[in-house]
Amino acid sequence: MKKLFVLVLICFAQIVQAQKTYIYCGKLIDGISNAVQKQVTIVVDSGRIKNIINGYADAGNTIKVIDLKSKTVLPGLIDCHVHLEAILSTNTLLEVFTLTDADIAYRSVNFAKRTLLAGFTTVRDLGGSGIDINLKKAIESGWIEGPRVFAAGKIISSSGGASDPSNGFRDDIFHHSGPNDGIADGRDELVKAVRLQIKAGADVIKIASTGGVFELGDNNKKAKLTIDEIKAVVETANDYGLKVACHAHGAEGIRRAILGGVTSIEHGTYMDDEDIKLMKQYGTWYVPTIIAGKAVADSAKKGYYPPVIAGKAIAFGNQIQKTFAKAYKAGVKIAFGTDAGAFDHGKNYLEFGYMVEAGMPPMEAIKSATSNAAILLGKENELGSIGNGKLADIIAIDGDPLNDISTIKNVVFVMKGGTIYLK
Repeated sequence: MKKLFVLVLICFAQIVQAQKTYIYCGKLIDGISNAVQKQVTIVVDSGRIKNIINGYADAGNTIKVIDLKSKTVLPGLIDCHVHLEAILSTNTLLEVFTLTDADIAYRSVNFAKRTLLAGFTTVRDLGGSGIDINLKKAIESGWIEGPRVFAAGKIISSSGGASDPSNGFRDDIFHHSGPNDGIADGRDELVKAVRLQIKAGADVIKIASTGGVFELGDNNKKAKLTIDEIKAVVETANDYGLKVACHAHGAEGIRRAILGGVTSIEHGTYMDDEDIKLMKQYGTWYVPTIIAGKAVADSAKKGYYPPVIAGKAIAFGNQIQKTFAKAYKAGVKIAFGTDAGAFDHGKNYLEFGYMVEAGMPPMEAIKSATSNAAILLGKENELGSIGNGKLADIIAIDGDPLNDISTIKNVVFVMKGGTIYLK
């Protein structure tokens, strides 16, 4: 009996030992340091990083080894602005009338997997119909493969604002939208709209303080919420421990959002010097989405959209990279975000090239999608860097992104939470 007990203990010890994985890294960008480490072993156990060892540690016979000696290893990338349920096309406006929630959900499964395999192990999905919350649950339950999702649910805006589906259409085509749909006016309705999204399972609240590009007949430079209304949203979200992301193109809407206490400005296309000064003063994050501007402008030039949308799209594309360059040079805090869905999912990496082209060094661009993005999410103790105790979100690429940022698209290995999805 004693021998049997000892044998069981030995077998159990071997099983526990076998849970460990050693990852041999030729080069390691940890997401925090500016220095690149060479010949490093990352020890992964039970979904987390347990140790980082200089050199290639002896794994023995019971530890799984992943050989990435010829690769550059990074933390899993984070995209702070995606829409996994959407993809813009020539049919986008028509799809409002033709696609059911089920259609959208099935389509989003493919988009989620593409995003993960492109090296983005975490995303902040900034909303749409609310299906992003269901998608997040499906991924967490292991039903489908995709990135870790922080979901906003339905976007909250005023009547006639960026997410009002009836903009430009006859009133009798759509039912009158209200807080249940994310359309709210005044403090009471906005508080209710926030609470309904939290009840539905939102991790972050998304509002729109200006118009957008894709509404019919709307001017995306105009402010659509008052400072007091924005404060009501922020106070309510903060009561539940949630942050507020704000879609804003025009300078006045950006200014109101900052003064109202939002955590991040999304797009920020026409921000002015006063906005930049306030963003630095209040510590507001900027999520630029340069690739979205480039993509929608290109689509507009190809005739994808009616003239009222095309004009706004082209102006957005012409301005957004210039705004990013100005904000970066001024020292505004920047987190990586693409607005994926305005272009093909899985090509989120294109944003890095535009950031570098506008003057941001490659290492800073990488940090914007790792440690900086994790701070914006409030998850810097779990995500965004290769460090002891962090979740084992690890990717590897062929090439050196510090010498050629475009190589960041060459993803050959993806691990999320210790599970390998691409090797």
